[in-house]
Amino acid sequence: MTQAKQTYPLMPKRKPLGMPEQDFRKPYRDAAAPDWQAAPASKIWKYAIFGPAILTTLLLLTAFTDWLSTGGLGYVEFFLIAMVGLTFFWISLSVSTASIGLLNLFLKRKTETPKLNSTHSLDVALLVPIYNETPSEVFGNAAAMWDELQGTDTQHDFSLFILSDTQDPEIAEQELHAMATLQSSFPEGAQLYYRRRSQNTDRKTGNLTDWIEGWGGTSDAMLVLDADSLMTGEAILALSNEMANDPSVGLIQSAPSLFGAKTLFARMQQFSNVTYGRLLAEGLSLWTNREANYWGHNAIIRTAAFASCAGLPHLKSLSGKETLIMSHDFVEAGLLRRAGWAVRFLPRIQGSYEETPATLIDFALRDRRWCQGNLQHLRILHAAGLHATSRFHMLHGAISYLLSPAWFILLAFWALLSNGQNENVISYFSDTNPTMPIWPHISNVNSLLILLFMYGMLLAPKIIGAAVIWASSNLRKSYGGGVQFLISVMIELVTSIIYAPILMIQQSVAVLRYFLGFSDGWNPQKRNGGDYPIGTLIKFHIIETVTGTALLIGMANNLVSLWLLPIAISLAGAIQFSALSGVNLTRKRWSSKQLGTPDELSAPHVIVLAQRYRTQISKALDASSKMPAE
Repeated sequence: MTQAKQTYPLMPKRKPLGMPEQDFRKPYRDAAAPDWQAAPASKIWKYAIFGPAILTTLLLLTAFTDWLSTGGLGYVEFFLIAMVGLTFFWISLSVSTASIGLLNLFLKRKTETPKLNSTHSLDVALLVPIYNETPSEVFGNAAAMWDELQGTDTQHDFSLFILSDTQDPEIAEQELHAMATLQSSFPEGAQLYYRRRSQNTDRKTGNLTDWIEGWGGTSDAMLVLDADSLMTGEAILALSNEMANDPSVGLIQSAPSLFGAKTLFARMQQFSNVTYGRLLAEGLSLWTNREANYWGHNAIIRTAAFASCAGLPHLKSLSGKETLIMSHDFVEAGLLRRAGWAVRFLPRIQGSYEETPATLIDFALRDRRWCQGNLQHLRILHAAGLHATSRFHMLHGAISYLLSPAWFILLAFWALLSNGQNENVISYFSDTNPTMPIWPHISNVNSLLILLFMYGMLLAPKIIGAAVIWASSNLRKSYGGGVQFLISVMIELVTSIIYAPILMIQQSVAVLRYFLGFSDGWNPQKRNGGDYPIGTLIKFHIIETVTGTALLIGMANNLVSLWLLPIAISLAGAIQFSALSGVNLTRKRWSSKQLGTPDELSAPHVIVLAQRYRTQISKALDASSKMPAE
């Protein structure tokens, strides 16, 4: 492959910003942060969302305590009550968040929309950190976003930086050719830049820190993207306007929608995100108000504020070694808020996109890294000066993974003790120890009511989200019509029920790996997935298979309740279901309609543009690879 020819400088003149490492032991206030007050209504929304969640959980715990108190309460019953309370509160919180989100959309449908213009201009740098990615896809998305920006009427000044941490020399050379193609697609003088680090020190955190300490002074704000991010010009402009109009805000997070999914598992995730996520996002934005969170991409950040207060130290690992903070985004949002800057979440800004892993294995591998990062937050909760809501965000991230082993423990107790007969796998009745409490008889009616209640609460946000779409003829039409929408909803519900127990086991394994000291490196994500050989599938899902098979054997011998049959089938068939997750639904006309979303059935201009540029850059790279070396 020949060396790519650049038409103008790869990087602008350096203008560094200092980014000091923060001390978690001391509070910090940024002198540049203006004084501001949170909206009084934010407390009301907190009460409206957390109140019902707490009340519902207490009512359930009261019922469980009364039910389990037959013959007295022992340590096992207290443990189970605690597990039920831990798992159910987060379910209740999700339901109340979606419900309040629906209420707010109904009451304020035409208000609080993003502003169409700003009071003053900003220099905004679009940052695309990459690491061993497919160049045609990254640069194709970047070209589409830049193309869209050229058509916007704005006083803001935009620049785009591809920040490469790529360590593969062949991919790095392709990036140079892709950059030359990108530059040649736009008039000379366009502010399109590329920088590659020879060592990817501290991964994405280090990549962004390197840019801030080298060129951060060139921009008032930075719009941080991911390798698979895509945003419309209007969305970029809306974020820029909001930051220009609000001098107190340090970070504004958009609500990315998933796009580009082809496989069964990816389309299930995409359909769920687009269809049900809107109400949850709306409710979340209400109670977080100006203490929102950051998800690491598709967010605009005030550069000087970030440099002043978000420099991250290393943590001591469980083995005593220094380690990088993996899920840095939650922590950075907390540090911004600690320093006096507002952090906002604006879910009503449309046109923000990202992709999702293609297969169950790809998703689980990414989840292991996220689990490691989120559990690290438990060691940062004590940091001095953090706002209570920031601490809750970090706790919530950690709990979301700890819930999986909690659910697994409840499943194990239910399987071992819930048949209500003397033939249980283990007997809790004790003839030799009369002080042991008597385990209550769990009848078929009790089991059915418990399962219906739990599943009802788990599915409530989805049911609410689907009902909102069904109530609007225009929304139904955007999903391919009412019949097609119902078919897709049913497919999503069935597949999510199938994959949920498998993901429970995988997340439990991820938690165990973290506490045993296993480190999951931040390797490049397989954006397009792949077909895994049977040996890999067996090795990856052996725990689920053994667990599910044991449950089925227990049911066949009348030792385990038949109400666990759906979970047992899911776990026992984990290998087959994992293989099924990678099936490409877009290859056939009928299947391509299933789990379709409005942005897929009628693709926005930026997605069409991205595909066009991807193809153009891919052809250019193929052509350059066939040219003789100079």
